[in-house]
Order: sequence, then C-alpha cells, then structure tokens
Amino acid sequence: MSAFSKIKEKLFGISSGYSEYPEEDYVEIDTKKDVGKRSKILVKPFIIEEFADIKETLDALREGYTIALINIRPLKDKDVIELKRAVNKIKKTCDAIEGDIAGFGEDWIVVTPSFAHIYRTTDTEEVAEK
Repeated sequence: MSAFSKIKEKLFGISSGYSEYPEEDYVEIDTKKDVGKRSKILVKPFIIEEFADIKETLDALREGYTIALINIRPLKDKDVIELKRAVNKIKKTCDAIEGDIAGFGEDWIVVTPSFAHIYRTTDTEEVAEK
C-alpha cells in the first residue's frame, strides 16, 4: 500500500481496495469463451439498382453492427425519382438509429451506426432530405 493510500485511509476512512499482495487481486479471463459474431463491426458494401434493394441495407443498419457503403450509381442512371425516394428512406432510418450519413463523390453514400461519426472534408457532403 502506498503512503498516499495509507494517509487517505487514516484521514477519510477510505481504503484504496488494493492489496499489498497483488497475486491475490486478479480476474480470470476465459480465453475459450465464444464472444459471438456481433462483437465486431462489419463494413459492408451495398449496390442499389432499384428501390427494393434498400431493404437489405436498412436491415443491416437496424442491427447496429454495420457500416454501410452504398453504391447508388445504378439507380441514379436508371431513375432519379426512385433514387431520391431510396435516399430519403435510408436517411430516415439513419436518423432513427441516431447514426451518421454522408455522400462520397456522386455515386457513394456511407451510413454508420450511432457510435461512429463520419469525418467530413470538402469531398464529403451532408445528405439532405430531398
């Protein structure tokens, strides 16, 4: 026990909780325990060719363990109105999960769960509701 801990214990009656014998204070870690597949974050690409393709993306985002990289180029080339509808739906889901969303260039959108934030430069832009 350090001198400071002894003084604190004498003055305030507060024990540091540390033993003079560190071999008695340990936590055993089970290294064979399965922590499951949900212990890691998945960065997953998605391609949106039509509005119905956003379902898989939205499901992955709602689980909370996926950072979605979404290629919107195929839908953009096909139908701009459907693209706006899809982006609005993705944005609403992002807001619901308290995530972050930004566009990269003209063809990509990134969406993150609530624990992640997207660094913004001049190459990234806030995705606005259309």
